Amino acid sequence: MNKAVLSCRLKNTGRTESEAYKYFVLRTQEIALSHGYEIVNWEETFNNFGSKLSPKTVVHNCPPPAHCATTTPPQPTGPTTTSPFHRLGSGVAKKVTEAGLRCIVSNQDKWYLDHLDATWWDFYMNEPLTNITEPEHQKLVIGGEVCMWGENIDGSDIEQTIWPRAAAAAERLWTPSEKLAKEPVELTKRLTHFRCLLNQRGVAAAPLEGLGRDAPVQPGSCYVQ
Repeated sequence: MNKAVLSCRLKNTGRTESEAYKYFVLRTQEIALSHGYEIVNWEETFNNFGSKLSPKTVVHNCPPPAHCATTTPPQPTGPTTTSPFHRLGSGVAKKVTEAGLRCIVSNQDKWYLDHLDATWWDFYMNEPLTNITEPEHQKLVIGGEVCMWGENIDGSDIEQTIWPRAAAAAERLWTPSEKLAKEPVELTKRLTHFRCLLNQRGVAAAPLEGLGRDAPVQPGSCYVQ
């Protein structure tokens, strides 16, 4: 929708851009719930109007890296130019669970697959319960998700961008805290074997060594790369 059409529609409804976004989200929630669907919203909705969300909402938390976190969003510059999409910040999962809502965690710097500087060990060591210490709040973190965005991939490299790092995150999510590996060497053999299985089945999973999507350090079988 171009700016002229958007401005005209906002003027006709008497809403600002943020108010229109809020109306859209809450109305969509009503429709989804009326059909028996689960509702999952990005964290911007919680940050902007969390008290208005349905108590059945699952908030998908995607905190930026600490050095990029914005805990005090810029103030609006006009009645129709305020964007709701900039309100990301650290510590949102804790606030979500304290509000009694369920949460899915997807750290941008650890569980975003298009961040090629994150290694498989970074994916494994990410803690979805960071700063959430109360047992009743921890239960509201129903899981995590690795996210594959399209800015840095195409059909030629998508598989090696996803694998084997997504597998490391999966193992992290289903492993009890007391059984977590302390050193990469405890997992390397198993993940290398899994990567080989993927290769043998036609999935172009990347080597474990190096960053996301790195080339093999030497030729040979997937066990020695």
